[in-house]
Amino acid sequence: MKIAVIGQSLFGQEVYCHLRKEGHEVVGVFTVPDKDGKADPLGLEAEKDGVPVFKYSRWRAKGQALPDVVAKYQALGAELNVLPFCSQFIPMEIISAPRHGSIIYHPSLLPRHRGASAINWTLIHGDKKGGFSIFWADDGLDTGDLLLQKECEVLPDDTVSTLYNRFLFPEGIKGMVQAVRLIAEGKAPRLPQPEEGATYEGIQKKETAKINWDQPAEAIHNWIRGNDKVPGAWTEACEQLLVKNIQLEDGKMILASNFFKGAASSVLELTEAELVTAEAVRSVWQRILPKVLEVEDSTDFFKSGAASVDVVRLVEEVKELCDGLELENEDVYMASTFGDFIQLLVRKLRGDDEEGECSIDYVEMAVNKRTVRMPHQLFIGGEFVDAEGAKTSETINPTDGSVICQVSLAQVTDVDKAVAAAKDAFENGRWGKISARDRGRLMYRLADLMEQHQEELATIEALDAGAVYTLALKTHVGMSIQTFRYFAGWCDKIQVGPRLPPSGSTIPINQARPNRNLTLTRKEPVGVCGIIIPWNYPLMMLSWKTAACLAAGNTVVIKPAQVTPLTALKFAELTLKAGIPKGVVNVLPGSGSLVGQRLSDHPDVRKIGFTGSTEVGKHIMKSCAISNVKKVSLELGGKSPLIIFADCDLNKAVQMGMSSVFFNKGENCIAAGRLFVEDSIHDEFVRRVVEEVRKMKVGNPLDRDTDHGPQNHHAHLVKLMEYCQHGVKEGATLVCGGNQVPRPGFFFEPTVFTDVEDHMFIAKEESFGPVMIISRFADGDLDAVLSRANATEFGLASGVFTRDINKALYVSDKLQAGTVFVNTYNKTDVAAPFGGFKQSGFGKDLGEAALNEYLRVKTVTFEY
Repeated sequence: MKIAVIGQSLFGQEVYCHLRKEGHEVVGVFTVPDKDGKADPLGLEAEKDGVPVFKYSRWRAKGQALPDVVAKYQALGAELNVLPFCSQFIPMEIISAPRHGSIIYHPSLLPRHRGASAINWTLIHGDKKGGFSIFWADDGLDTGDLLLQKECEVLPDDTVSTLYNRFLFPEGIKGMVQAVRLIAEGKAPRLPQPEEGATYEGIQKKETAKINWDQPAEAIHNWIRGNDKVPGAWTEACEQLLVKNIQLEDGKMILASNFFKGAASSVLELTEAELVTAEAVRSVWQRILPKVLEVEDSTDFFKSGAASVDVVRLVEEVKELCDGLELENEDVYMASTFGDFIQLLVRKLRGDDEEGECSIDYVEMAVNKRTVRMPHQLFIGGEFVDAEGAKTSETINPTDGSVICQVSLAQVTDVDKAVAAAKDAFENGRWGKISARDRGRLMYRLADLMEQHQEELATIEALDAGAVYTLALKTHVGMSIQTFRYFAGWCDKIQVGPRLPPSGSTIPINQARPNRNLTLTRKEPVGVCGIIIPWNYPLMMLSWKTAACLAAGNTVVIKPAQVTPLTALKFAELTLKAGIPKGVVNVLPGSGSLVGQRLSDHPDVRKIGFTGSTEVGKHIMKSCAISNVKKVSLELGGKSPLIIFADCDLNKAVQMGMSSVFFNKGENCIAAGRLFVEDSIHDEFVRRVVEEVRKMKVGNPLDRDTDHGPQNHHAHLVKLMEYCQHGVKEGATLVCGGNQVPRPGFFFEPTVFTDVEDHMFIAKEESFGPVMIISRFADGDLDAVLSRANATEFGLASGVFTRDINKALYVSDKLQAGTVFVNTYNKTDVAAPFGGFKQSGFGKDLGEAALNEYLRVKTVTFEY
C-alpha cells in the first residue's frame, strides 16, 4: 500500500522502518520541525531513504486546514495514513482523505484513559491491566472505532518509563505493523468503542501534580509513579523528606547532594548537623589515638601510631555513630588525615561518592523485548566525553545495514589524555594503593555486574557485531564473565610463596662470607597497558586481555575495533558501577591507524596486547621496538588444520567439523581453515556436511532459532565473496554456498569447497568466514598429511579426529600450533593458556600464563 506516516519520535521511526520492510511504499513522512537544530528521528530516517519529508509547525489556522498543506499531502496519493505517535492536531481533510482512512496508536485500553496522559492515568488509578489500542481516526478525541488492542499486566513498581519500554514501545510497534497488514488483507475490523467505562482525565501538568499526603499509601505510591519524571510529582519540603533531585529556577536538574557544593572549591562546606557529626568523629579519633594531645585536620591516623586493628575499630565506631553508613577499611587508608576523612565521610553521608558519579549520554533502543542503553562517547579518566573536535563515526547494524548510532571517534590528543589518566591512576591513584585482595574484590564485583547485564550485553553484541544472541549469551558474554572471575581469584596470589611464576620466589645464591645473602624476586605490574581488540568477539577479546591486565595491577587504555565499539563502552560504564577507580580503565573507539598507532608509539605505554591480522601485528611490533622497547604480545592470523582420519567417530567428526568452521559465522581466530579428510571417508563426510549445512537457518541473530547471523561488516562480506571467486577460478569445487544471501544486511551463505589442492590461494590464506576448505589425503599416509598441515606460516590452533590414542598423541606432538584439539574443537577455557606459534604470534591469553604478559620481574638481594 501507499502510506503516509504522520508523527514523530523513535517510536514513529521504528514503525516507519518496519512498514518499509513489510514492502509498503511510504510516499511521505509528516513530522515536527527541527528543535534546536536537531531533526526528529522519524524525519532523519526518511530523509536517508529519499522519502519526501514535510515539517509543519501547524496544519490549520483559525480552525481551517491550510490549503497549501492539504494540497501537498493530496499530491502524494496515499491510500492510508498511519499515525504512530503524533502530538499535532491533524485536520479531518487529511484524516479522511485516503481510501482506507487513518489509524492511530494510543497507549491505553480504550475507551479508558482517552487523552494525552493515558500512561500516567493508568498508573495513577492503579489499573491492574494496561496496554494499547490502534483505532480508526474520527473527529472525536480518541473515540474512533477500534481496530486492534493488546494488554499487559501492570506491575506494582512500574513507572511510565518501565511500562512504556517493557510493553507499550516494543509491542506497540508490532501492533501498528499488524494493523496495517490486516488492512492490506481486507481483514481489519471496525469495532465501535463502548461508552461504558470511558474516561478522560486531562493532561497532567506541573501545577496539578502536587502530592496529597492525606490518602492511603498505595494511592500516594500510584500518584508519584504515575507522574514519573514529567511533570513529576512534588510536595513542599519537610524535615523527614528525602530529596534526590532539585530543579533550579532555570529548569536545570541537579543532584540534591550537590546543592551545598561550592562551584569554585572541591572542599565541602559542612552544615551545622554535619559539624556536630564531625566533632563526634573527632572524639572517636581521640580515643583511638591517646598519645595525640589534640586531633586537628592535619592529624594523620597512621603517623599518629594507629595499626590495622585500629582501622577496623575506627570503621566500626563511625558506622555505629552514623547509623550503618557504608564505610570500608580502604576508605581510611585513602583518607588518612582527619580533615580528608571528614570530607570523605560527609560525601558518603550525602550520597555524593565521587567514584560513582558519571554523566552518561545514552543511546536507547527498544530491541529484543528490552530497552538497551548504550554509551557512545569516549571513556577517559572515569568520564564519558566527546572526542577532540567532536569527531564521530557511524556504527552499523549488520543485520540490516542501518546506523545504530554515532560513536565518538578518538583523535591523537584523546589518546594522550587517556594515557595520562591511566598513568596518574597507576602512579598516584587508589588502584596502586589498595591491597591485591581488594583489587580482586572489585573485579568480582565487576563480573557480577556483567552477569546482571548479561542479556543487555548479548543484545548489544547481536546489534553491533551480528553475533547470534544465544551464542553471545554463552560465549561472547558468558566467557567474559568467567574470565573476570578467574583472574579476580589470582589477584592476591601473584606476590606470595616460593612458587614458580607468576608468584615471586626466594633464590639461594652464593654467600658473601662472612656475611650471608637473601635474594628474592617480585612480580610487579608493568604500568600503563594498551589493549587493541578485534571485531569478531568484541567483549570477550577485551575481557581475555583486560582481566589479566587488571589482576596484575596495571591500568589500561582499550581500543575496540572501530566497527564494534558498543560493548566496550558498556563495559566502561560497568567498571564505574563496580567501583573501579577513575583512570584505571579508559576506552577509545577509533581507527587503528590513528589510535592503535599512537598507543604503540606512546612513550608512557609499557605494554601492548594485540589481537588481529599478522600484517598489522608486525607493524605494531616494529612501533613498540622503535618507541620505547615496550613489551608486546600478539595473537595474529591463523590457518588452522583439522585432520580427520577414517577411524574417527564420523558423526562426531561431522558435528565438530561443522563447528570448527561455522562457529560464530566463521569469524573465529581458531576456525579450522582447512580440513584434511582421509580418502576412504571423504565422500561420505562431504555428503553429511552438505546435508547439515542446508539445514542451517541464516537469519536475524536475535531470533532464538537462528544458526548463522550476518557477517560483521560490509567490507568483510565483500572480501568473502572475492575469496570464494578466487577459489572457483583456481579450480576448486564449490559444493554449496559462495554467495551473499539476497536480503538486507551482510549475510553470506555457509560455503563448502572440495578438491582443494595445496598450491591454491584458499588452501593457504584465511577466509575468516563461513567457508569450509576440504582436501583429501591418501589412506594411511600419516606423515604426509602432517607435512601438509604444517606447511603454513601460521600456528594458532589445530585438530585431529581419531579413535587411535597412539595416533592422536603422535599427531598432537607433531602439529606446530599453540593449541591442539583431539576429538573436539573450539574447546577453550579461561584456565587454559591460549596463543599461537610462528606468524600466529607469541604470548598467551587466559590461564596462569597470561599474567606474565602483564608483569615484570624484579630481583632484590639483601646482605646480612
